[in-house]
Parts: sequence; structure tokens; C-alpha cells
Amino acid sequence: MIVTRFAPSPTGYIHIGNVRSAIYPYLLARQTDGKMILRIEDTDRARYVEGATELIEDTLEWLGLNWDEGPIVGGKNGPYFQSERKEIYHDWARRLIAMGRAYADPTPPEQIEEYRKQCNTAKTPFLYRNFRPTKTPEWEPGIPLRFKAEPKSYEWHDEVMGDMHAGPEVLDDIILIKKDGYPTYNFAHIVDDAEMGVTYVMRGVEYLSSTPNYLALYEALNLTRPKLVSLPHILAPNGNKKLGKRDGAKSVTEYRKDGVLAEAMLNYLACLGWNDGSEQEIYTKEELVAKFSLDRIQNSGARYDEVKLLWMNGQWIRRVFDEQGAEALYARTRDFWPEKAKGYNDEYRIKVLSIIYDRLKTLADLREMSAYFFADPEIDVDYLINNKFIKKMSEAEIEELLRIVVDRLSKVDSWNKDNLQQVLNSLLEETGKKPAELFSLIRIALSFAPFSPALNLTMDVLGKEKTLARLNAVATAI
Repeated sequence: MIVTRFAPSPTGYIHIGNVRSAIYPYLLARQTDGKMILRIEDTDRARYVEGATELIEDTLEWLGLNWDEGPIVGGKNGPYFQSERKEIYHDWARRLIAMGRAYADPTPPEQIEEYRKQCNTAKTPFLYRNFRPTKTPEWEPGIPLRFKAEPKSYEWHDEVMGDMHAGPEVLDDIILIKKDGYPTYNFAHIVDDAEMGVTYVMRGVEYLSSTPNYLALYEALNLTRPKLVSLPHILAPNGNKKLGKRDGAKSVTEYRKDGVLAEAMLNYLACLGWNDGSEQEIYTKEELVAKFSLDRIQNSGARYDEVKLLWMNGQWIRRVFDEQGAEALYARTRDFWPEKAKGYNDEYRIKVLSIIYDRLKTLADLREMSAYFFADPEIDVDYLINNKFIKKMSEAEIEELLRIVVDRLSKVDSWNKDNLQQVLNSLLEETGKKPAELFSLIRIALSFAPFSPALNLTMDVLGKEKTLARLNAVATAI
């Protein structure tokens, strides 16, 4: 059975690269009826952030990336927090000591730094194995434990990068257990993957240079190597470096708070460095599971494009509305309405959503795009008369047009979108104005917003009383 894992560190917010490293193991596990494990690598106590684990769990649940073993759900291979597995690592460490492949290292950090300076001066690579102490004490927690490397060449196959080779010059006496008794990542993940039966290890390509040391540990412990999958970097928008905070990318939590749907985030990140060879861009989770394959992961960096993410989010907003209905989309908008919308009932807000949803890039756009449905907009005569379709008219002509519109609309008995459209069409004939001129005038007078839905729909939702009141107010102001 294929067993994958996602093993994040709870050191802060969960970023784009973290999440993609969870998506691919999930897709492979689901596709093969395998298993995905969530493991929290919290042995770096200095960088541990309170609440970060809960944030990781919540983000995965939001995206629909349910794990089969790990925190909350449990499993036979626990505990799933590395900080609770200290004795397990110590047992494996003692095995290496018994084999003569690990040693306690009492060398103070100052001396190690001196060795490093000597190598810099001599312009030679720093390898600790060249300074290995001749006499070492018996190991006990409180003393760093190092692996005793036996330099040799290694060859391996990476499922993304292909056949790889490294010479003996990269092998070194890496630290296995730190002074505080906790393992390093280099040792802990080897032990955990072995104990938990992980068959595919997916992680960022930055770990590729450390792989020979990992292979040496597999060999020393007589472990079967898992399949190794190096995921390419997510690059900054200009494509010249790895994506970072300074490049404008927000955390997944921030995108969620800004109204990006889980489906869109999953869709976008899954396709950031992978495609199935087709022109398809919008994928459901089920389609991703069915079509995912390791051999379609690209081996070069993938450029992050927030514009594409927001476009995709707009597509998903429309898809949820069209396929699941207005109420399904409305259920997701709870935190995104303008403050004054609280005074209106669900039925009215669903009507508003139903006529503007297809213009939304994020749910947060609701705050601005729906504001005039819940409060009369501030009248800005200059904004109105300087509109490109209106500025050729005199103020007297504008006022007269608005009075005519009010008169005709006041005579509409059955106020609905179809009857309103008929009145608007007849007003075009009566006034001799072009649609862009007359309809822009009415639209701005009602909303004073850059964009709004079709005019008959806007008036239908606003209702007769509010529509006439706003048009009269603008005519009076002019």
C-alpha cells in the first residue's frame, strides 16, 4: 500500500509552499487507495509558535485534505508529534552507537567555528568528519550525537528530478541528536518514516543536496529507501527567485480571510508545477485525484501568479452558484458583507448576491460591490456629470432626463425585471438617447459605483420606493 505523509513544522503561518507539499501526497494516497499521515515536526522548540499546529489542522480541513493518521484522528503509529517521540529517537540512536556509526561529540561550538574559519582561510570545504574527535565520551542526553559518516558515492532515482548521483565529498558527520535531547530533522524524519511505513517522501527541492546523507542513514540502519519526490520551488512573480513574504504572497489564512474559496486554492496550488497535459484549468478535487501523476510534475520552478489565482477564484464562485445554488454560495459569505447589511434579512441579501456574484473575484469584493444595496450612496454630482457618456449633456438636460425616468417608473405597477426592462427600452425611444448615455445616467444615480449589475436587475432588487427616491434626490441635487 502507498503511504504518504505531510510533516509541517508549527513555526508560524502556513504558506503557499507548505500547502502544495500537502496536496500532492494527498492526491497520490487517494488515487491509489493508500494512506496519508499528518505528522507535526515540532522538535525545534526555539521556533515553536503557539497555535500553529491548530492552524495547520484547520487549513487542511478547510481544503478538504483529510488525513488517515495523525493528530485528532489518531492511528496505530502515534504519537504524531515529534516532541512526544524522544525516546523512540534515542532507541534508534543507540542502535547506531552499538554499530559504531554514531558518537557523542563534546566539542564546544567555539571550537567548531574555529575549524570552519580554518577551512575558509584554506579555501577548502568544511567537513566536520575531517575534525572528528579522537576520544569521545559515552553518549547521554545533554551531549550532541553525531553520525559517523563513511564517505562513498551514492546513486538514486528521484521521481521528479530523475537519476541522481553524488560523490563522497558531500558526506559528513551530521548531528543526529541535539544538546537538548531532541533529534534534528535529518535524523527524525528517517526514523519516523520507517516506523510509520511511509513509502513516498515528498518535499521541497531544497532538500536534494542533503539526500546523500539521508541515504547513508538508510543504509546504516538497514532500511528500505522510500520513493523520493523533490517538488520544485514556487517562484516569485518575476520568476527569478524563490517566493517569499517580500514578494507579496500572503499566507493561506490571509487568502481565506480575503474571500478565496477552498476549491480555488486547492485547484490553483495543485496546478502550480503540475498539469495533466491538457488545456483544462478548472479541476474539482475528484478530478485532481483521478488525473494526478508524479511524472507530470515539472522539474523546474513554477511562477506564482496571484492574478491567475483570483481569476480562478472568480470561476469557482460562479461554479458554486451555478451548480449548487444561490443559498450554497450565500452560506460562505457570512463574514464578507458590508456592516450595514446586518440590518437586512437573508432573503434580501441572497437577491443581492444573485445579481452580482458573477462579477466577484473574491467574496471580500461583496463589501464594496454591494454597499449601495444597503445604504443610500453619497451623491457626487461632479462624478456624475463628468462621466464619459454623460458629460456632453447640460445639467438641465440631465435633470430633465431623470425627471422623465422617475415619471415613467412611478407608473410601473408590477415591479419586476421584465417589466422594468420594457420601460427602459421605451425610454430609449422616447428620449432618443443611446443605451450607454441613458443607462449610465440611471446606473450612476442609483449606485455611484464604478460597476453594477444589469440596470433592470439592480432596480428590481432595490425596489420601487428606493429607486424613485434616489433618482429624485440626484435630480434635486443637480
